Amino acid sequence: MTGPLVPPPDSRRPTAADWLARGTPDRADLAVLGVPTFATSRPRTGAHATPAAIRRALAGFSTWSASRRRDLADLAAVDLGDVADPDLEVDGEWRTMHAVSAACARAGLTVILGGDGAVTAPAVLGMAGDDLAHAGLVALDAHHDLADGRSAASSVRRLLDAGLAGVRIAQVGIADWAPRRDDDAAAAQGVTVLSRAEVEARGAAGSIRRALDVAGAGGGPVYLSVDLGVCDAAAVPACARAVPGGLTARELLTAVHIAATDPRVRAIDLTEVDAPRDTDGRTVRLAALCLLEGAAGLAAR
Repeated sequence: MTGPLVPPPDSRRPTAADWLARGTPDRADLAVLGVPTFATSRPRTGAHATPAAIRRALAGFSTWSASRRRDLADLAAVDLGDVADPDLEVDGEWRTMHAVSAACARAGLTVILGGDGAVTAPAVLGMAGDDLAHAGLVALDAHHDLADGRSAASSVRRLLDAGLAGVRIAQVGIADWAPRRDDDAAAAQGVTVLSRAEVEARGAAGSIRRALDVAGAGGGPVYLSVDLGVCDAAAVPACARAVPGGLTARELLTAVHIAATDPRVRAIDLTEVDAPRDTDGRTVRLAALCLLEGAAGLAAR
């Protein structure tokens, strides 16, 4: 595999990787946590390698956003490492919930580096704690994730079963040509679905703001789940289920940034990137840019 091209270290040109690695143990505006789930995906993926790959890819970027005249170096960030064995049904999910809860208590925004989609259910439960009844979920995803059982494709079903209200779930970027039963099930639960056609009509900014209004209506914390397979397959070759016609990389980055400016958003996950398949590094780099756009949104609050 050929990974992202990363320049050699240069003390005169600090990178986003330097910023994150430097950390601020005593305080944090932003917390980063790896949750390398992969075992319930079918077919099996190498998504457990993705948190480390995203951290390495940050070495290819600085902390300076020229368009916003903003430097993330002014933001206190802490890297909390990875949750060990998160795929274990009891202990692993408990560790994920506990780690996300602790991160959210420590920082204004937590960015969770997946892993496949199995991270989302325990992470939402960890963020929401005792306030799940008022919490909300915005999912940037091409699929409803309403499968039965426990898998990377069942996160929304599991959260509904746990008590998350369907009327406070908004799914953005849902693709055509998926099973009708999933669309019918989402409608029956009161889930707001913004299809790819609606995103094109509303624009990325209008779509994510609509989704935030839905998810935040209960007055509780909001979780943003980002399955990078929502993008066009050409932008994310390491996302196995991505197909032509998805969101552009620019639309995805715009949506993540706008969501992160909203103080109701307490956690964001980045999922479904199979790093070993990313032969030219473009998918991992896009995930790294999502992290930076989220941090820039936090800085703008």
